[in-house]
Amino acid sequence: MCNNPPVARTYILVAAVLFGTTGTAQALGPAGLSPLTVGAARVVLGGGALGLLACTGSRTGARMSPALVVSAGAAIAIYQLTFFEAVHRAGVAVGAVVAIGSGPVVAGLLERSFGDTRPGARWLAATALAITGIVALSVGGTGHAAASTSGILLALASGTAYATYTVIAKRLLQTGGGALRVMGAAFGAGSLLLLPVLVIGNTRWLHTTRGIELAAYLAVGPTILAYLLFAHGLRRLTASETTTIVLAEPVTAAILGVAVLHQPLGATAIAGVLLVIAGIGILALPSFERLPA
Repeated sequence: MCNNPPVARTYILVAAVLFGTTGTAQALGPAGLSPLTVGAARVVLGGGALGLLACTGSRTGARMSPALVVSAGAAIAIYQLTFFEAVHRAGVAVGAVVAIGSGPVVAGLLERSFGDTRPGARWLAATALAITGIVALSVGGTGHAAASTSGILLALASGTAYATYTVIAKRLLQTGGGALRVMGAAFGAGSLLLLPVLVIGNTRWLHTTRGIELAAYLAVGPTILAYLLFAHGLRRLTASETTTIVLAEPVTAAILGVAVLHQPLGATAIAGVLLVIAGIGILALPSFERLPA
């Protein structure tokens, strides 16, 4: 268990960087792949492995609510399907920017609605800076100026589902579930929900070497490893702070879009990247308590 906030934030940041590679990985995949089955394959393979690991690990701790586990699995399924389709329609950077950029706002509203910790002034300042940067990054030119309305709406749905999953996972962790146990249960449920999509969908891309490499990478890097780090960090942080740090994901996506996919990034978008980094930096600053006189 991680009781050190700076270490917990580092876990979330590393997870966010891994998350940010998914859109580029999809873009480098074989021709003719289906965004829906890419998302389904990621969760079925990675989530199934997490579920098996959880079954072989320790089962100590409080019993997790089946309703919360199923709800977390459903949120994961919705997030995956809408995210990869949004990236396909709106582009790697714009899709990730809108999806992840909406997460902190939704998470903050959900936490407040459920009576959890109210986001403080530091979170508000950091999130305002980061979301301003996200907007600048989105409109700053990424090679997808004509991103479709449907792509943006799908990205918003993805961000809402992601924030919902984060809040539910935080609640499961608070009730005594271990990181592996919570991730295994949630992603195990998500993998069962997405299995029909993988069975009946277009999986011809999985019959190629590049397709197998893509599925394996998505399962291991941005899913198994990333979400275990995510859970360890989330245990110590609030859901709203966690989703703000995860805004590093679209920054990673934008940088990879330029470096790997050769998508242009204008001055406004570069300023947006710096604003997101500044927002995350505010959260990383140490807290100082006033000592009694």
